[in-house]
Amino acid sequence: MAECGKLPVVVVAGLHAPARQAVVERLLNRVPGSVALHHDLSVADAGIVRRTVRDASGVLSRGETPLVDDCACCALREDLVPELERLAASGLTRLAVVELWDSVEPQAMAEIIADRGAAFLDLTNVMTAVDPSLVMALLSNGDDLRRAGIAAAREDARTVGDTWARQVEYSPVLALLPGAEATDEDTALLAQLHPTARQVDADSPELATEAFAGFDVPAAAAAQHPASSRLPQEADEAGVSTMVWHRRRPFHPQRLYDALEELVCAATRSRGRFWLADRPDALLAWEAAGGALCVESAGPWLASLPDAAWEMEPPVRRAAAALDWHAEHGDRCQHLVFTSPGLDRDGLAALLESCLLTDAEYAGGPTSWSRLPTAFDEFLDPVS
Repeated sequence: MAECGKLPVVVVAGLHAPARQAVVERLLNRVPGSVALHHDLSVADAGIVRRTVRDASGVLSRGETPLVDDCACCALREDLVPELERLAASGLTRLAVVELWDSVEPQAMAEIIADRGAAFLDLTNVMTAVDPSLVMALLSNGDDLRRAGIAAAREDARTVGDTWARQVEYSPVLALLPGAEATDEDTALLAQLHPTARQVDADSPELATEAFAGFDVPAAAAAQHPASSRLPQEADEAGVSTMVWHRRRPFHPQRLYDALEELVCAATRSRGRFWLADRPDALLAWEAAGGALCVESAGPWLASLPDAAWEMEPPVRRAAAALDWHAEHGDRCQHLVFTSPGLDRDGLAALLESCLLTDAEYAGGPTSWSRLPTAFDEFLDPVS
């Protein structure tokens, strides 16, 4: 439900353009007075971003905005809210549909709309358009975005698979392309990637209802943050499995590093949080799709902070830590989730277990752990 006096805004993301465009067209036709904004980043190499504003009858206006800091996404951010403000001021628009460019992730745009447009915009939902028949093909695609021709910046290092996974996992609504013939495997894979998402057929009247359903930006951010993320649970359907692996003992940095390639290739999608024996204060995020892995620091574990600093952390973070608390290690843990067709659960579990400290290594305690060979410097301490 939109806030009184504010322009309702729904964000529609999706790496597969035909599915995204079909969802936007359905919204324009089902919601009288709706207008769609789209920024085309395909000509960013020429130094510009093209903006189109349209309704169900066709194009209302076209415009261009220059690149900002050689970043097409930055130009989009600077141009989007002023355009939405213009629509809000006109008083003629019932719903603004923000159709994102292929590789733009919805989280960043949702947070910008909610922050910069708080006085006159009401972000009423975020959707990701999905062609169910392409779930496996997109998720397993390890091509970088520049090679695919859909990068949002010159230095964009993301891949098709990991970008699409984040688009799906952030949105509470997955709008499905009507008529797409998906396999049982694709259907099960989509459901296990984001089990709490509402799946809506784009031809259903429910699509328009969902556009106004409401959206909580802080809650959505917390659900994605490695420290408090709502990770999928155990599942097994149509040959697709999700395995949740949870342990307390730290990883041996060198053994985990040596196993990275095998671990990444063991599942189509994996994510979660983990800790290394030689970096006991760092909460590390794990995210892999399409054969590509991203490991980065997501800040400190709460157990490493003084009690006085806890009050500065969001309540949802403190609650997540409390639920996962251990007398010796606090909230430090290994919590990794692997989703894939044909998942070798036993082999994967054995490989992960082999990367933990042995009983003898564990008995040495933190002082001896700090002397273990470092192995993740390329991920966590990049040379500037």
